Amino acid sequence: MRHHVCPSWVGYLLVSPLRRLVETPERILGPFVEPGMVVLEPGCGMGYFTLPVARMVGSEGRVIVVDIQPKMLDVVRRRAEKAGLADRIEMRKGEAGSLGVEDLTGRVDLAVALYVVHEVPKQAMFFAQIAKALKPSGKLLVFEPRFHVSKNAFEETVTLGETEGLAVESRFATLGRQGVLFRKRRREFV
Repeated sequence: MRHHVCPSWVGYLLVSPLRRLVETPERILGPFVEPGMVVLEPGCGMGYFTLPVARMVGSEGRVIVVDIQPKMLDVVRRRAEKAGLADRIEMRKGEAGSLGVEDLTGRVDLAVALYVVHEVPKQAMFFAQIAKALKPSGKLLVFEPRFHVSKNAFEETVTLGETEGLAVESRFATLGRQGVLFRKRRREFV
């Protein structure tokens, strides 16, 4: 699978209000996000999902976003400030080999990897770091675009997630996307 990072200029297209005509963050993420949650969003781009999630977690919740492109984080910061949500959103610059979430071990209720896993060159590392950050009851929601990610490539992604400590709870499919909800697998003692 070829890995390609979305150029920052595409981010402006992805936060267009017209996108809401076909994809509403509240409808997609509403069943998974609750007030007071700590939500991790790696590959946040310019925050199309970030701001709605910040509203959903409420004043007691927290959204931790990670992106490898400073330009993306700068735009999220400005949008969050304008919306009055900056105090709920923590921004982190990821690196090629690390999400930079080592300090979150066992603290994340939900991670949302929305249209980003196919851009990650070291997917096993990506899943391992997220699994470690999740609480024992934590979950990871992954959506990938069908036009970028073949069914076989998506199945390889799911298998990698399972290899790195996650278990499939449910699957989703629509015309434009394929998804999986993982839960953190409980360690079995022998």
